[in-house]
Amino acid sequence: MATQLKFSNLPDSELCVAAIDYARSVSEPALFHHVMRSAVFADAIGRQRKMKFDREVLCVAAVLHDLGLTKVAAVQARFELEGADAAKEFLVKRGMTEGDVEIVWEAIALHTTPEIPSRRSPEVALCQMGIATDLFALPPDLMTAEQLDEVFEAYPWLGLDDALPSTLVGLFRKNPKAASSNAVADACELHAPDFKKFNFCEHIVSKQHKPWGA
Repeated sequence: MATQLKFSNLPDSELCVAAIDYARSVSEPALFHHVMRSAVFADAIGRQRKMKFDREVLCVAAVLHDLGLTKVAAVQARFELEGADAAKEFLVKRGMTEGDVEIVWEAIALHTTPEIPSRRSPEVALCQMGIATDLFALPPDLMTAEQLDEVFEAYPWLGLDDALPSTLVGLFRKNPKAASSNAVADACELHAPDFKKFNFCEHIVSKQHKPWGA
């Protein structure tokens, strides 16, 4: 069972508990703590803004959003899609409704894509916001300093700033196609000297490129 936070318990439904247990079993500790903090922040943002959202769907999406970075990933496509597919497989087996499964799939598939999630369902938008909060900045007045300390006491950082880039570069080393994810490409630009990011405009003007009809 996940650590219970005094000020903001995540839903404790059978499905949420199963998702948390699954994420813990397949993730490195730093990554597991990241997805748990993301779930806590996403739920807190939704409640602070008085948004109408399904807390169970949001919790499951946030907790499972990085399955594409775990040992269950085949590393044959961008990690966001592999994570979304893995979450879908897990949830279908546990009887989640088709509509809710599709919301989770979309939330995970789009979680590294700026702007688009905010135009989708509340759960998709909040999932991305919770993840961004953990990696970048806490929204104003989301929680007190004491509450934030409680989150990090329950789910410490554990060197995520080193672990996450290393994991992303590792995907590229296993399969260069993984760099179709901007997150992987960004990590490789900083930490893989042999990496060259695909440039769309460079490809278009390349002498090797022959437009249709040329």
